[in-house]
Amino acid sequence: QARADLAVTLGGGPLPAALDRDDLADRAADAVAWVWTHTVLPDWPRRRRVLEADVVARTAHLGRGGWAEALNGMRPGIRWLGESRLQINAYDNPPRELGRAELLFVPVTPNQCWVGWDIPRRYALVYPCSGALTDAGRGPVPTALGALLGAARAAVLVLLASPLSTTQLVALTGQGLGSVGRHLRVLRDAGLVRRRRAGRSVLYVRTEAGDVLVRSAS
Repeated sequence: QARADLAVTLGGGPLPAALDRDDLADRAADAVAWVWTHTVLPDWPRRRRVLEADVVARTAHLGRGGWAEALNGMRPGIRWLGESRLQINAYDNPPRELGRAELLFVPVTPNQCWVGWDIPRRYALVYPCSGALTDAGRGPVPTALGALLGAARAAVLVLLASPLSTTQLVALTGQGLGSVGRHLRVLRDAGLVRRRRAGRSVLYVRTEAGDVLVRSAS
């Protein structure tokens, strides 16, 4: 089955000799395990927070504006056409009926997108997390800023180079909702952070004073 699936992925022709082997599935599993252990696992806590923040944001968009808003900007070419119709690209392919199948939306941290399927049971649309979330948390909190504000509060301030909601901050920092709320209140009182409404959401972002403080401590 592994060889048959790979042949379809490669265009339907015969497999190269190096891949046409009985132990292909086992060797592929070993390769995936190596990639996970050596390239993904060391950075997994940050990646997981980014993925969770994206899911939170998409869910909020869905509740606020329906599928059209939730899918906006997910990947090039994707559009909600209405009447339960979803366009995933501009290719001239025949439509597929997914009424009895699972449709999964899978965020990833690399800036790549693709589709996957296990016909007729399951389909997946893989899309990159938004740029602001993917970059969030990559750099360490400056030592001087952590000493001044405390490490947890400084981490919140560093993340707010781009507007984020409280729920997104919880997912990205791993801190509790109450802790994030207290940090935001202190930062707002100090004039380092401001908040604004975006539809039904409340977003927080650094003020000019906050930007100056982060830059000077870096």
